[in-house]
Amino acid sequence: MCCREVTTPPLADTVAFVKAAVFLILATLFWAGNFVFGAAVVGQVDPISLTWIRWAFAALPLLVVAQLVEKPNWRAAARHLPLLGLLGVLGITGFSLLIYFALQYTSPLNASLINSVNPALIVVLAAVLPAALQGGAREHLTWRSVAGILLGLVGVIVVITDGDLFALLRNGLNFGDLLMIGVIVVWSVYTLVGRRIHDVPPITATAIQTVIATVLLTPFLAINGLHLPTDLPGWSAIAYIVIFPSIAAYVLWNAATRLVSPATASIYINLQVVFTALIGLPFGFEITWVQVLGGIVVIAAVVLLARAKPKATEPVST
Repeated sequence: MCCREVTTPPLADTVAFVKAAVFLILATLFWAGNFVFGAAVVGQVDPISLTWIRWAFAALPLLVVAQLVEKPNWRAAARHLPLLGLLGVLGITGFSLLIYFALQYTSPLNASLINSVNPALIVVLAAVLPAALQGGAREHLTWRSVAGILLGLVGVIVVITDGDLFALLRNGLNFGDLLMIGVIVVWSVYTLVGRRIHDVPPITATAIQTVIATVLLTPFLAINGLHLPTDLPGWSAIAYIVIFPSIAAYVLWNAATRLVSPATASIYINLQVVFTALIGLPFGFEITWVQVLGGIVVIAAVVLLARAKPKATEPVST
């Protein structure tokens, strides 16, 4: 009886997968730190100042990295300036502002848990928004998608009510948690509308959006006034936010998605909740059993969504 031949993946494929995994884990770790260090510094630096500082200092390094790594056609990219500007307002300015305002009222772990429902909302909006708006075809929801969405909703409700499901009726929604719901709506729209740009490399697109967002935010900063940290821990938090979640995480994430599919990469986002909890412990942010339970439910929902295979409808002709 002949033995079945066992094939092993080429060494190059294994090395590429391991490299991508390391990049994705680091990117997720850096983004998790943004919740903790953001919460630590918003008592000294208001959200408008923090958002402006973050992206103003990240813009030039991102442009340099884009040129060195992607060597883009800047003239071709310039043709998309209106849409890139809109995306900058949504995904760079709006996303960051809402997170830092939210962290004034809710914990980093709560914010991270609610943020992890993003994949579910993206699936819903991909099925609802017009195909022309999201630059491709609309998607049909599968039973796994629906189950994942409902499960994610249960997890978020558990977290924002602290396990008391009647708390919403008695006290209403925590303002910070409500802002985080706005965060995931903004990011979901940003993600889907961003599909309309096909010929601008990702780091280049992010760099251009960052420049535009910083310029558009500057008049509001002039009215608000620039507030800076008052001590070394505050400056350290600012340095972390500029270097790691704003520059390094984007570069690592985009490098990884050249080695593995975006669907595979998105699964690593689940680690963000774990990293946020662990990073927050030394800073006095405790973990409750309700957050653990809600986190397990949310992560299970995202895994279910990752296994779902939505079918696209006919694209809209133009």
